[in-house]
Amino acid sequence: MKTKQTQPGFTLIEILLVLVLLSVTAVAVIATIPTNSKDVAKKYAQSFYQRVQLLNEEAILSGLDFGVRVDEKKSTYVLMTLKSDGWQETEFEKIPSSTELPEDLALTLTLGGGAWEDDDRLFNPGSLFDEDMFADLEEEKKPKPPQIYILSSAETTPFTLSFYPNTGDTVQDGWRIRVLDNGVIRLLEPGEEDEEE
Repeated sequence: MKTKQTQPGFTLIEILLVLVLLSVTAVAVIATIPTNSKDVAKKYAQSFYQRVQLLNEEAILSGLDFGVRVDEKKSTYVLMTLKSDGWQETEFEKIPSSTELPEDLALTLTLGGGAWEDDDRLFNPGSLFDEDMFADLEEEKKPKPPQIYILSSAETTPFTLSFYPNTGDTVQDGWRIRVLDNGVIRLLEPGEEDEEE
């Protein structure tokens, strides 16, 4: 009587188990790879774009005036609300009022649309009074007012805010949020030009 000899080898289940383990390991390695700073800039730009849209809708629905204070040196921006005692940080449940960018990102704010860029002015912009003269009379330090206004009358300050890597260019490497004179809010990719310019 002849006995059937089995050849040494792997079973199908063993091979599938090894493939599953390799794929799980590959996913874990890919998830830990640091992201590109352009991708991080895109994330922050999209977040700001959505927040401006939310503030615009909230201003119209609630009748409140909102604003955004941008600090380019610290790479931060603060969402603000106009209350009876002046401009205060906005308090939303799931949206932080202050956002600080990572060290490898920067932001640049350019105010105004086409009408704001006109250099044919009779007077230099600025205050007619010495603002520091009465600074010591203020009992408490109030937060600085916003540069961007989002009003309940559906008006918004025209501006362009760029999120870009520190080593990059605001237009070629940066994601830009642009609000036009007519109130249209746009999110522009790096290198993309606005058709309505």
